[in-house]
Amino acid sequence: MILAAVLQAIGLFIATNIDDIIVLSLFFARGAGQRGTTTRILVGQYVGFACILGAAVLVTIGAGAFLPSAAIPYFGLIPLALGLWAAWQAWRGDDDDDDAKVTGTKVSAWTVAGVTFANGGDNIGVYVPVFLSVEPIAVVAYCLVFLALVAVLVVVAKFVATRPPIAEVLERWEHILFPIALIGLGIVILVSGGAFGL
Repeated sequence: MILAAVLQAIGLFIATNIDDIIVLSLFFARGAGQRGTTTRILVGQYVGFACILGAAVLVTIGAGAFLPSAAIPYFGLIPLALGLWAAWQAWRGDDDDDDAKVTGTKVSAWTVAGVTFANGGDNIGVYVPVFLSVEPIAVVAYCLVFLALVAVLVVVAKFVATRPPIAEVLERWEHILFPIALIGLGIVILVSGGAFGL
């Protein structure tokens, strides 16, 4: 039973988090050359994902008043705002300094956590029905597997971001791709969830 839950958890994690590889790769590109980038991204990913799991577990045990399902789409405002801010900085030329390109921009763990949590609305929507359909021990197994796989996800994203052809593209276009990815992610979350009657 536990082995089955572990295997199901792995499949569920991959299905609901594969899109995070792109966003995390852009974070790695943004923070290229900055000391502690990997640690900040890892911490931010863990904080954001722990909040996703916490919300899913709370909703599962009946704390629907804490996080009504109608509120989940509005988390799209987080990456939308961060993307607009990054676009504003790129437009102003804050990212155009050649010396800054060599060292990258410092990536905040809180920014990573916010984007991760905002991007987790679909995770919560998928995890809750699964958690409701299994025994509490299986929910614990799911959560432990998910938390172990967060580190794997960050390693894979770093690997993708540091492959020479990919790294060159990300380094050259990161100042454009990063805000576009965040703004697009925010809009998708808002529209797919029906926020503001969209």
